[in-house]
Amino acid sequence: MTPELAARIVADSRDRVAWVRARSRGITATDVATLTSDKAISRAADAKLMGSGFSGNAYTAHGRAREPEIAAWVAATHGVQPSSALFHAVVEKRHLATPDGIAVDTAGRIVLAEIKTTNKPWRSIPRSYLRQVWWQQHVLGAERTLVAWEQHDGFVPVGDEPRCAWVDRDDAEIAKLVRLATALIDELYHRTTKARTPLERMPHPAAPRQPFRALALAD
Repeated sequence: MTPELAARIVADSRDRVAWVRARSRGITATDVATLTSDKAISRAADAKLMGSGFSGNAYTAHGRAREPEIAAWVAATHGVQPSSALFHAVVEKRHLATPDGIAVDTAGRIVLAEIKTTNKPWRSIPRSYLRQVWWQQHVLGAERTLVAWEQHDGFVPVGDEPRCAWVDRDDAEIAKLVRLATALIDELYHRTTKARTPLERMPHPAAPRQPFRALALAD
């Protein structure tokens, strides 16, 4: 990992409390996975402020158990090393991502890995996962991502090894996600500042609107 990348680490998922706390203060790949259009902004804001209520199930437990094994396969076959670090983007530090793997190739380009488990055969990578991949590429400045997935039947892996496919950076899709993430930040800002008392909101001199407002989430 380059010093520039290391300087952008916010937290590590191995310290789950610190990692969850840091993620709550920004927009993550999980958040943008649901941002299909402007109509999804309100629902995403609800989930960000109130939580989804989902704490995991047998499928997520299986995914967590299998991820180190799949990550080891990715490292051995493609040279992308496992990562548990949460990074922020260069310009907007509230844009966050925790890729499952990261490497810098011989040309100095950042390459990522994303690992999934599924109980269904994939004809192609699901669109929600592609949004996560593009967001991670945006945050890290990556050029491509190896998506590796392992199908299971009753939590027993199918096949001798995972399947994988490269996803190249798509700046047009990234631009759409950045626009929707900005709208989500604005919605969160509106909801949280509206909830404050008038005294808390006064007095502040008027200032030009910035491209990205602060996420006004409670500590």
